[in-house]
Amino acid sequence: MLTNIILSLPPIILLGYLANRFIFRGASCKSKNRLDSKVAIVTGSNCGIGFETALDLAKRGATVILACRDRKKAEDAVEKIKMEKASAKVYFEELDLSDKESIKNFSDRIKNKYKRLDILINNAGLLSSAYRETKDGFESQFGVMHLGHFYLTYLLIDLLKSSRQSRIINVSSNAHRFCSIKWDDIMFKNNYKSFRVYQQAKLANILFTLELKKRYENDGITAVSLHPGFVKTEINRHFTEKLGLRTVLFAFFYPFYLLGSMDAKYGAQTTIHCAVADEIIQENGLYYSNCKPAKCSGQAMDENSSKRLWDLSLKLLKIE
Repeated sequence: MLTNIILSLPPIILLGYLANRFIFRGASCKSKNRLDSKVAIVTGSNCGIGFETALDLAKRGATVILACRDRKKAEDAVEKIKMEKASAKVYFEELDLSDKESIKNFSDRIKNKYKRLDILINNAGLLSSAYRETKDGFESQFGVMHLGHFYLTYLLIDLLKSSRQSRIINVSSNAHRFCSIKWDDIMFKNNYKSFRVYQQAKLANILFTLELKKRYENDGITAVSLHPGFVKTEINRHFTEKLGLRTVLFAFFYPFYLLGSMDAKYGAQTTIHCAVADEIIQENGLYYSNCKPAKCSGQAMDENSSKRLWDLSLKLLKIE
């Protein structure tokens, strides 16, 4: 068994290298647009795709708020951005998307400090191996990636309206293609399956985008969702907490993951494109991959599901 695993590693590593070199690198954002006077928020931006996105927007002249839970990591990220661009207008604001009170406090501070919000990037992600709940009793992955971002967007919507031609960008994943919303047990309290819950949350991101487009298009808000690609990030940091088959499989395929996935700088390109490219305004509600519109699943384009999810989200968050 062990011998077979060892013999399998070289071809896996080779496949990973070839995939990284020729397949997973992805497209690059071609737009040179400046963002002077614009204000942007990027959730989960102390590392990975979020950090690279924040860095790019700051280099374009935007005022960028790193909305993160970990103060130390976020402050380190602010310093790294300022090392690359000394004049960068980048700031940290504490935000825990698993806590409604934290989201409310964050939005209140933003509305007190800023008179406009041009770009809201709902980027923060989570992949957990075990069932756990947020402070408000929601399953953590769905609670953070959908409900947390839903509530944040809801609280900031008037600020986005006042800016005109503002953008809401929801970072989803092609993983959404292989599932549907489990309406009868949306928190997966019965028969928890971690990756299935992740897929559902990513599907919810697209349905949320579709409903935002329908509700706020006439208010000058453009909402899009996207697949960033197969990217090396810290999203799976909680995935191997429990020893078992999942951990063994993860360790076995880790060389492929390291060499086959693209760096966060490349993974951020579609997010950046959606934040800065002119044509996005005319392509409201679309799903992007490799810096261009892409097809998503039929489930993700179902308007009945998008409205149902919107109404359920309001109910779960106790929003009247």
